[in-house]
Amino acid sequence: MTTQTTHTARTAGTAGDARTTRRPARTLRTGLAAAATIGLLGVGAASASAHVHVTPDSTAAGSSSLLTFDFAHGCESAPTTEIAISLPEQIDDATPTAHPGWDVEKVEETLETPKKLENGTTITKRVSEIVYTAKEPLADGVRDALQIQVQLPTAEGESLAFPVLQTCTEGATDWAQVAEAGQDSHDLKSPAPSFAVTAAEAAGHGQGTAEGGSADTEQASNTSAAGSGGNNDGGAGTAGWVGLVAGLLGLLAGVAALVRTRGVKK
Repeated sequence: MTTQTTHTARTAGTAGDARTTRRPARTLRTGLAAAATIGLLGVGAASASAHVHVTPDSTAAGSSSLLTFDFAHGCESAPTTEIAISLPEQIDDATPTAHPGWDVEKVEETLETPKKLENGTTITKRVSEIVYTAKEPLADGVRDALQIQVQLPTAEGESLAFPVLQTCTEGATDWAQVAEAGQDSHDLKSPAPSFAVTAAEAAGHGQGTAEGGSADTEQASNTSAAGSGGNNDGGAGTAGWVGLVAGLLGLLAGVAALVRTRGVKK
């Protein structure tokens, strides 16, 4: 009986040791798989965040739009020294925003054929590029944003691409790829920042909104004033009831204390 018990205990101990041995190996394999997955996700996220993005404050046809170009990575980890933003042919001029730490330059090109604008004037030159040069190289992994203001074309539905040449202390990246029809821009290795022009705002819409806003503001102010008066009266009434209840509770507490005191004396 003793032998059988000892054998059973030994067998259980051996099985336990085997399970203990296998568990770290399984845990290690699971950990490696998870690490690999996280690594792949990290590479994908880093690749996406490395792009140069453009954010317009307006996409309406014919509107004046402030475009913000932001980036957070250099060229293969090298610090950025220059950002050159090319304007699409639908845009003739741009006003760059001054940015501390960067010198800015407008580059013009001569048109092969003079171009007549909607206001009737004819131009022979256009601004083709805005170049920002860093006074000190911008380190990889540090985010920055540069802005230019442009007049959007009047044609609704046009896609505007702004190729960006990012020059670094070592190498350069040309963000100039444009997605073809049916192609996802996320599949491109170095896509150009772009957006689509939307429908123009209705004439007088802004003025109507402003007037409507004034009326709404006045009405809201009147309502607020009336509501404020009501709230003040209600607040006073509430404060009165609270004071009355507090007084009653205090009186009851005093009576209870008196009763306890007389009980102790007896």
